[in-house]
Amino acid sequence: MAKSKQPPKIAAAAPVTPERAGRLYRLLRLLGRKPQTRGGLEKTLKLGVRGFYRDLEALRLADIEVLLKDGHYLLVGKLDGALGRLPFPDPGLTLGEATELARGRSKAHRKLQRQVKQITKR
Repeated sequence: MAKSKQPPKIAAAAPVTPERAGRLYRLLRLLGRKPQTRGGLEKTLKLGVRGFYRDLEALRLADIEVLLKDGHYLLVGKLDGALGRLPFPDPGLTLGEATELARGRSKAHRKLQRQVKQITKR
């Protein structure tokens, strides 16, 4: 019997701090306006080279494509779609709060419901 092919899963982005999440958000907003140089982005975001490339990797892990063309970085696709894929910092919810928020029928509700079930079935 042949195995059914499933699309590859996107690697989950590593947890981010609130500060880094804000910086990734600002980085995307800048790239969404117009192509930017690395130096300009580093200066605006107050980042070093190493931090800049780590943030680019975080975007790639979140399936957000950023290209380098003629010395300028540019966002591929629409800004709203990219912002929707940004990792979000841990909100520090209690199990009761997470269970309450999981009530609903949207994709986000189902995701939270699966996480609550993982915790409560052990």
